[in-house]
Parts: sequence; C-alpha cells; structure tokens
Amino acid sequence: MPDLPVRHFDFRGFVRALPDRPGVYCMRGESGAVLYVGKAKRLKARVGSYFRRTGQSAKTRAMMKHVADIQVTMTRTEAEALLLESNLIKAHRPRYNVVLRDDKSYPYVHLTGNHAFARIRFYRGAYRRDGRLFGPYPNAGAVRAALKELQRLFRLRVCEDTDFAHRERPCLQHQMGRCSAPCVGLITEAEYAQDVRDAVRFLAGQGQEVIDDLAGRMEAAAARLEFERAAVYRDRIARLQQVAVRQDVTTQSGDADIIAVAMDGGTTVVSLGLVRGGQHLGYQVFIPQVPADTSPAELRAAFLSQHYEHVPPPPEILLDGEIDDAELIIEALSIQAGHAVMVRQPQRGQRQRWIESASANATQALRLQQTSRANLEARFGDLAVALGWSEVPRRLECFDVSHTQGEATVASCVVFDAEGPVKSAYRRFNITSVGGGDDYGALREAIYRRYERLIREEAALPDIVFIDGGRGQLGVAEAVVAELGIPEIGLVGVAKGPARKAGEEQLFLSSASAPLRLAPHRPALHLIQQIRDEAHRFAITGHRQRRAKARTRSVLEDIPGLGPKRRQQLLRQFGGLKQIMHAGVAELSQVPGISDSLARRIHADLHPELE
Repeated sequence: MPDLPVRHFDFRGFVRALPDRPGVYCMRGESGAVLYVGKAKRLKARVGSYFRRTGQSAKTRAMMKHVADIQVTMTRTEAEALLLESNLIKAHRPRYNVVLRDDKSYPYVHLTGNHAFARIRFYRGAYRRDGRLFGPYPNAGAVRAALKELQRLFRLRVCEDTDFAHRERPCLQHQMGRCSAPCVGLITEAEYAQDVRDAVRFLAGQGQEVIDDLAGRMEAAAARLEFERAAVYRDRIARLQQVAVRQDVTTQSGDADIIAVAMDGGTTVVSLGLVRGGQHLGYQVFIPQVPADTSPAELRAAFLSQHYEHVPPPPEILLDGEIDDAELIIEALSIQAGHAVMVRQPQRGQRQRWIESASANATQALRLQQTSRANLEARFGDLAVALGWSEVPRRLECFDVSHTQGEATVASCVVFDAEGPVKSAYRRFNITSVGGGDDYGALREAIYRRYERLIREEAALPDIVFIDGGRGQLGVAEAVVAELGIPEIGLVGVAKGPARKAGEEQLFLSSASAPLRLAPHRPALHLIQQIRDEAHRFAITGHRQRRAKARTRSVLEDIPGLGPKRRQQLLRQFGGLKQIMHAGVAELSQVPGISDSLARRIHADLHPELE
C-alpha cells in the first residue's frame, strides 16, 4: 500500500491524480504537523470534496486555511482504511479529529496456563493469549474485589511460582480459608483442576450451573458418608448464592459494553460500562479531545474506532444513539474481534436500563467536568493577574528532582493545560551526566533535554515553567533557556516558606528582585501548589522505581551469555541465588541450557576471589 506524497501542492492536479479506491488521507500544516486524518471509500471523491466552495462546515473551513500538504495511503478495503485511520489518529493526535485522551490499559484477572496448579492474579498491560484473561475491569479496585471473591469461593492460589515451588508448609492464605494449599499437597491436581473449571464458569456468567454441579457433588459426598466434604460444598453453594443475589445476574449472561455520551457547551464525556459474564463491573469515563461542530453520532463512531484498537471488542456493544458508518464500523470490529460483533440500541428490558444508567453516569460526569473546568479556568485567569501577564497562559510545565543521598537521581516534568493534567506529555529523566547530589546539574540536564527535543521536533512550548526551588534553581533554568534561544518562556521558582507550610510559598520571578507572596486563598496559588505537588509525586515515584530496580538487580544479570531464560532455569533448579552461590561447576552444568564453558564462567563471576 504505497504512500502518495504531495511535494509542491497543486490541489486540482493532486485530486485528479488520486485513485478511485479506499484509503486514508492525512492533512498537514506548514510545519508538517498532522491536522486531520480521514478515511474514504473513494479517495478521489472524498478528498476532492474539501475543495468545494460551498457546503463546508465551519470546522472544515477553519482547517483548510492551514492545510499545506496532503498524504494518502491506499488500502484494499474500507474496513482496513478505518483501522489504519484509528492507528494514525492515536499516533499523531490531530487537532481536528476526535481523540481519546485516556489511553491507559485496562486491568484483568489473569488465570495462568503454564502450571499444573493454575494461579489467579492481577494483570494490566497488552492483551495476552497465554492462559485466560477475564475482563477488562473498569479499575484496579474491581479486579482486586474479584480476586478476593474467587479466593473465598474456589480457594485458588495467588502466590508466585517460585514461592509455590519452595514452600514447605501452608501460608497465611490457607489459614484464612482462601487457598487450598496445593503447594504442600493438601489438594490433588484433579480436585484443584475442578475448582479452576468452576471458577472459569463463574467468571463466564455460569454461576447457576456451578451451583447445580456443587449440589450434585454435595449429595454424592453425603451418600458416601463424607460429611466434611459435603459441608465444604454446602458452604460454597451458600456463598455463590449470596454473590448471585448481590450482583443481580440471575437473568442476564454474556459480555457487553455499554456506551453513552454527554455533550454540552464544549465539554464532552463518554461513559463506558462493562458487563462480563452477566456481571456489571462498573463504569469508566473518557474525556476526549473533540473539535467544534462534532455530532454525537460522529463522536460514538470515533470512540468505537479508537477504543477497541488494543482492547478486544465483546460480542455485544450497546449504544445510547446512532453512529456514523455503522455497517463499516461493525465490519471492522468483527475483524478485530475474530467473531461477530453486534452493535445496537436497546429499547426495552435490562439492556435498556443499562443504557439509562450509563447516560445518567455520563451526565453526572459532564457536570463534574464542567465544574472542574470552570475552577481551572478561574485559576489560570488568576495566575495571569498574579504574575502580571496580559494574556492567560495556556500551557504550564513544572520540574522537580528526587534522589536519596545522591542515589538514583530522577527529574520529572509534568504538564497542565486548560483541561488539567496532560499525563501523556509527562516525562521523567534518569540523570547520568552529573554526580549524585548535584541538584543544579540534574535540573540543568533535565531542562535542556526537555526543550532541546521540543525545539528539534517543532512541538508546542509551554507559556510558563515552574521550578521546584528558589533563586538558585531559577538561575539554572534561565541559563538553559538563554542557551536554547527560547526567552519567550516565563520562568517561576517555587520555594517553600520559612516554616515549609502550604500557603507560605515564595515565588521567584526573573523580572523581580524580591520573591512574590500570594495570599493562601488565591486560586493562582492553589494551581501552583497542585502542579508543584504533581511534579514532586511524579519525580519521587520514578526515583523509587529506579532505586528499587538497582537494589534488586541480580548479579546473574551481569554474566555474559546468561540470558533471562537461563537465569530463570537456574533459579528454578536451585531455588534461589544463595543455593546457586554454593553450587560447583559440575552441578551448574547439569542445568538444561548451561554448557560446561558457561558453567565455569558463572562460577568464576560469582566467586572472583578464587581467580
């Protein structure tokens, strides 16, 4: 699928040269930034429509004033064009497209498949095929609640495989009645496998079938005079019935997503409800970037196209209204899912009540977002007044440095705009060019790396940069900004007051000889505190992660030729690093994948005093 680049832009000649086939087009501005990405069943007709003199929306007219170049990519089908469009929107985040702002991965319950005694665990990350994934869940709390329920109902293990392999007596989970202790042989492999099958059916919404099977097993155990086992089944049935009543899933089954939108006064919210195995798991709210004049049908279509890029679509998607290109989107979703996906608007029954609940959730989230935005706009406006700016700033950034006595120094940069934190633009910098404890040097490296790259990539620069520190830190920032030739950026040092209490911050400005103090009730000060505290949180989190990684790094990782799989094999064979240290060359060479020469190298690196 070759690209057709446009060098010296001749609109008429370009449109005439376009093929009459499906594809995707990218409209770019003078700087090369992508302004808009669209799909087309017929590229020539679709792109040509942008150059008509009449019938254009205000959004299209505003966009076309900035278009300097168009690039197109041909595809085999319109559904393929839709999938490519979604990928390009997520990659470039164009100004005139609907763009989902929240792109974090969902949490799942993961049932491992590489062990005779399967483990259940919390999992967040890319969708994986090994074992079984149940979900997605709307948040981490819902997953942890599900894991707790599964432990109580089916007593499945949650421990790591290494702990399982070397445990000699039951752990606390067994004593609390949450694990059947397969690690020490208190349950057979066949019995544990049955519990796993019951848990899978329960997660799939087949709780009543599990109850019926348990009732049969209870009666059979009682007939064999195994009353203790029968009592276990009885108690499990009672707990399952309590869960079924609490979740109200007796009349529904299957997986479904429920989508409702709310739009008002330039604020847009998408509410996504998740139903898995007939259980309503809760809602997640999305605040997308939406251009003016976007219709609800266009918004729903854009959400469906982008959201399911990395999340497998369920068999049923329930909507609160119409969508653009419905047949095309359904075809693309079915291709992604590998099975038929039904997209519909329910008019009655439980599914209609789900839609009503999702709509109410979206409306409430919209009101909260509008209130939050109004408060934020007031803070930005007061910040301009406090700093003596003639215009309200649009983009703020803040730097902080974190380390422990010079160890694992990390600098952070957080970004705020008129809608709050822009977490996709946050950055951390592992400081390597200066010695431990040199806060000025660390700050200089972070600021230089941040803005040298933004200048090189012609990306948006902030209006104001806050530095966690006083006059000295401000001087470092001023020197870097002067070196990079970007004096238009405003710089503010934020130092804690003499008593280091909130509300007593001192603001150091390049244009003032004395620090500025704002009243504790000023909205501007609240905004500064918020962005300063967020930078501190982001820096200290990164520092702790880097420090923990450095302290837990195994000496095995530094041995040449000993990759992750062989390290894992060694640890599994010997049970830990201590046992490996006591092993001789002959014992090491008995491990699968460890040759005699590698065994000698491992022994030599672990015992340099013997060389």
